[in-house]
Amino acid sequence: MSNVTDQELREFRSEAAAWFNDNAPSDPGFLLPETFMEVGSDQQFEFLRDWQRQVYEAGYLGMAWPSEYGGGGKPQVFQDIATQEMAKARVPFMTNTIGLNWAGPLILKMGRDADKQRYIKNILSAEDIWCQGFSEPEAGSDLGNSQCRAVRDGDDYVINGSKIWTSLGSYAKYMILLARTSTEGASKYAGLSYFLAPMDATGIDPRPIKKLTGEYGFCQTYFDDARIPADCLMGKEGEGWNIAMITLTFERGATGGQAGGIASMELNVDDVVELSRRAKRNGKPAIEDPAIRRQLVDVIMESRSNQLMAARAKIPTLASDWPSAIAMSGKLRGSELKRRLCRLAVTLQGTNATRFVSDEALDGGRWQRSYFNAFSGTIGGGTSQIQKNIIGERVLGLPKD
Repeated sequence: MSNVTDQELREFRSEAAAWFNDNAPSDPGFLLPETFMEVGSDQQFEFLRDWQRQVYEAGYLGMAWPSEYGGGGKPQVFQDIATQEMAKARVPFMTNTIGLNWAGPLILKMGRDADKQRYIKNILSAEDIWCQGFSEPEAGSDLGNSQCRAVRDGDDYVINGSKIWTSLGSYAKYMILLARTSTEGASKYAGLSYFLAPMDATGIDPRPIKKLTGEYGFCQTYFDDARIPADCLMGKEGEGWNIAMITLTFERGATGGQAGGIASMELNVDDVVELSRRAKRNGKPAIEDPAIRRQLVDVIMESRSNQLMAARAKIPTLASDWPSAIAMSGKLRGSELKRRLCRLAVTLQGTNATRFVSDEALDGGRWQRSYFNAFSGTIGGGTSQIQKNIIGERVLGLPKD
């Protein structure tokens, strides 16, 4: 960063802004998902994968990842600027979110050189889509209680069990998989191991789950004597829990190193304010209702405070009391604000809120859809309840009981 001048950064920002303005995809003529958790059709998937490939080939993705593995090899500030300009241009998100933000950073941090050569470039280009195999139907939020088994058999591991909420499971080539290799030991965590598992192995069956919105995006993935090569193991047997925890620091934004790019097509607080001018309550614009105005002020303040928190985290003297608090709370703050924001947007519409995705609904019903989908953000990556426990125990030092 010390060798980069302000002039260079200004020029790069102008260049990036111009590229996204000139290359932003036009309306494809079908409903696009808001996040990778809603990609439920081949049409959506191919459109989004092609867009990510365009962004990567233009040089605006993975800019700070090592050039020897397919990245740009530039200072992080360039990627930060490119990502900001993507958000400003309101372009589609990068569909390979798990690869870009979780699997890729983990492989760069802990993987062998052969892993980096094998996986990183194709993560960036969206040639290889990644999914996550952590949660299980019977374990709930108790990740340490995972029962999916991995048994060593010669040069392979044989996997049996199932994982749930596998976003992009139908399209993924690889899965970051947490499986139990041992039931012995003093701790349930000691028997878990971590794999970079190929999804095309015989015996792996991802089955799409239909959501309340009528769309797909999640899967339950079944493993029936699925054989994966032993070299898919990351680290050693029994180290899976620690590696999973490192993965979650990337997933929750507590650790940097992600490839960049926007991960969702957010409907933000400015959109809600604009909606309040068009939505009618008692024959008048909703924004003229004093109660609505108070609620709008609340979400505007909360949204702005989240932005300032992100800036504050970069100034050590302003984050010294609780150094990890901002990073550790980011997922909780962001997902809960999104849910409240969408709920307010639906409330603004009065009786029209009962209409779902259709031509008759205001804005095609996107706010109703967004509200239903917002709950996935408060569950995936650790429920809001679990996030509060993490903050209480690991940030504030509160006892577990």
